[in-house]
Amino acid sequence: MKILVVSSRKEIFTQNPQERIVHMAFRPSNKDIFELVKACPKIEAIQLPKSYFNNVSKSIGMFLKIQRIQLLQGDVWGHRKDMDEYYNVPSSVFTVIREMKHEGKSTADIENEVSKKNKINHDMVGYILSKEAHVWI
Repeated sequence: MKILVVSSRKEIFTQNPQERIVHMAFRPSNKDIFELVKACPKIEAIQLPKSYFNNVSKSIGMFLKIQRIQLLQGDVWGHRKDMDEYYNVPSSVFTVIREMKHEGKSTADIENEVSKKNKINHDMVGYILSKEAHVWI
């Protein structure tokens, strides 16, 4: 699974309209989020670092809910934008999730264990779990 990393406002307008998951590595304004949704009509999730996530307005939260776009909190650990514009979630994460689901572990247990071992935020693990198994796993 690939997460597009957008590090400036200028990049919003040059994105592929097929993007589904975007990490915004800058403090977006309401207008920036509206523009991102307009530029990427198939977007399913927007991830923001914790410090930015806490400052998102309630109106943007409502707008994203209406659009059925999940707002996720988290970082893309160790990603270098100069090397690749995408952060790739390792396939081993999906293998572990599949195995844990097969063992009958609860969603909370899966989120906790996977996020600790792989430096992936709980919100992103929850997002992966919420998708159909055949899409990601």
